[in-house]
Amino acid sequence: MDFDNATDVVCELETAHDATLVDDAPLVMRAPDKNDGRAMHELVARCAPLDLNSVYTYLLLAEHFSSTCVLACSHGDLQGFVSAYVPPERPDVLFVWQVAVHRDARGNGLGPRMLRHLLGRPGLAGIRYIETTVGPSNAASRRMFARLAQSLGARVRESRLFPHQLFEPHGHDDEPLLRIGPFDAH
Repeated sequence: MDFDNATDVVCELETAHDATLVDDAPLVMRAPDKNDGRAMHELVARCAPLDLNSVYTYLLLAEHFSSTCVLACSHGDLQGFVSAYVPPERPDVLFVWQVAVHRDARGNGLGPRMLRHLLGRPGLAGIRYIETTVGPSNAASRRMFARLAQSLGARVRESRLFPHQLFEPHGHDDEPLLRIGPFDAH
């Protein structure tokens, strides 16, 4: 990854919203288990423009990467989840694969709250960077990561990672890499 030629991302920050869910319902954040795989899949199916992966993918995330994933539940209903992992040989990086938030829970900062929850886990105390890919047209995700970076006192840098040609013949936007950091989450 070429960060010497990276550029800072300039995003318009939205006004912060109240951090409670719809109807002031209590929110529980926890690691997923394999029984959550189908619900994770169903939530992503309702969260365009996220790429929907197989149920098997979400089962594997819940089974093998539960320590780097988080579910947000209210009254037993899945309101959001984050799938992430620590790339091999880069223990100070948390790569965020997907952030999904139910339509009814949007607009209250749930995405960044789930990410901050992950960063607060003892097993992730060494994380100093968050990396993710976000297509140029996904303005909502770009704003969310910009707000997260601001709350962490860190910069967002963008570099080329997966150009659209790598996805052919399936058609897909570019997936540039956003890198937030360095920061001290604890």
